[in-house]
Amino acid sequence: MKTINRTIVMGVSLLALAACGGEEIVSPGTGGNVIINGGGGGGTPAPSPTPTPSTTATAAADCPFIADPQGLTDRGTISGPTGSYRLCQLPARFNRSSQLQFTNADAAVIYLIDGQVDVGTDGGPSADASDGLTDTDVVLTIEAGVILAGLDGSYLNVNRGNEIQANGTAQRPIIFTSQQNIRGENTDNSSGNWGGLILNGRAPVTDCLSNSATPGSVNCEREVEGTTTPPRYGGNDPADSSGSVTFVQLRYSGTVLANGDELQALTTGGVGSGTTFNNIMSFNSADDGVEFFGGRVNMTGLVVVGAEDDSIDTDTGVKANLQYVVAVQRQDIGDTIIEADSNNTLEENTPRQNTIISNATFIQRRNDDQVVRIRGRADYTLLNTIIVDASSNGTPCLRVDTIETLTRAANAGIDEAGPVRFESVALDCATGFRDGSGTTAAQVQAQFDAGSNTNSMFTNTLTMTYINGSNEAGLVAFDPTALSSFFDNAGFVGAAAAGDTRFEGWTCDSSTIAFGNNTGACTSLPVYSS
Repeated sequence: MKTINRTIVMGVSLLALAACGGEEIVSPGTGGNVIINGGGGGGTPAPSPTPTPSTTATAAADCPFIADPQGLTDRGTISGPTGSYRLCQLPARFNRSSQLQFTNADAAVIYLIDGQVDVGTDGGPSADASDGLTDTDVVLTIEAGVILAGLDGSYLNVNRGNEIQANGTAQRPIIFTSQQNIRGENTDNSSGNWGGLILNGRAPVTDCLSNSATPGSVNCEREVEGTTTPPRYGGNDPADSSGSVTFVQLRYSGTVLANGDELQALTTGGVGSGTTFNNIMSFNSADDGVEFFGGRVNMTGLVVVGAEDDSIDTDTGVKANLQYVVAVQRQDIGDTIIEADSNNTLEENTPRQNTIISNATFIQRRNDDQVVRIRGRADYTLLNTIIVDASSNGTPCLRVDTIETLTRAANAGIDEAGPVRFESVALDCATGFRDGSGTTAAQVQAQFDAGSNTNSMFTNTLTMTYINGSNEAGLVAFDPTALSSFFDNAGFVGAAAAGDTRFEGWTCDSSTIAFGNNTGACTSLPVYSS
């Protein structure tokens, strides 16, 4: 087994913050300091005690005003190692555009998600009224620094024809978490305390609910998995917008809700390219870290830590571009880092999945079948990626199912981008390749070797689990802008070159991986003094 070099960054960071404000409640201040609380650690080894913070939160006297007529319901206070907070329950449905405003430590508020909370009413697969539904055009705005907590079985769902604007900052991310996290009860192995965040849109999907619907058409809809009253997604608008989610942490998600299915931290269904995703962290999801069902997903900055199923799951015709990605498993926990599509009778549906990932670092820590599994005749491209197997008995790096996934030539007529592709990919695994369904390890290796600057005999020198060392610096990078203007030409392989700070600030730390200079331990909460 190869050893990943780590540098544990400890301490307390003092960050200068920009002003956050709004007009719906009394301003909490025009800037100030953030006090980072250490939090409790956990997992293996046993969790250490939570340090007493130098500044603690004091619960607000009452809940803020929001524009929605239902308002916020005062559910009393909740206390933990970082202080006390007023719990303000969100309405079951936002029927009017509303704003959740940041409040500081002197009037601390946590917004409570209890059950299914909808943003607007589903406007159907078409933006006009031809489907018999009218858009409610509700926008939920969540300010930087806001903390939301979900109860068991709870989730926030954005319906078609409505938007979420959840835009944190590097210094003040938005945190979705659980009551257990607030009370200081969670460890680095806790998970599944609440559901997750769901965004639905009108971009094309496949695997339609109706057998008579044409895949990718306005009549092709699907239902969100794992929900008790399933929202629908899908349509024929590739540029549809479900809003913006940036600098956001999603902690301890993945409650089982219905039919044995679980939600993940972030679920997208048919979101369009008009939706913005930047700098999102999934921490300890009891299911996948993120799962994208159809649509168009473009994301810069993705961190998936400790997912108990797949870290990144893509399905039902999604076309996704992801850059700067860190995915790390907890020890002996998780399935694959990547699972692409499914082998089934719907493999020839169009749009065909086409996912491109550039500048990624994947750390596998569970003895399993493979680190990356690409199947369902999906189109898939890995660029500038480092894959490390750190499990105890060795897990093969790559598996590709069906010979067509490996060999079928590009064909615009059937929306086929060509064989799975690897460019500037380095594998640090005792076994690089394994047989798949209808393929052999040798065939997978041949396709891997056909890419430029690939290396299946790499030895990593990563520090802090994800920062490039000397061996990574010697790898030759591929220019991803040749494939899409979405990408940056970073000029390095892996998620972060030496000295790169792009993952600092908006992340949290655990025994699984420490990013440093951020909101502190994932088991704790940041306390903003103003």
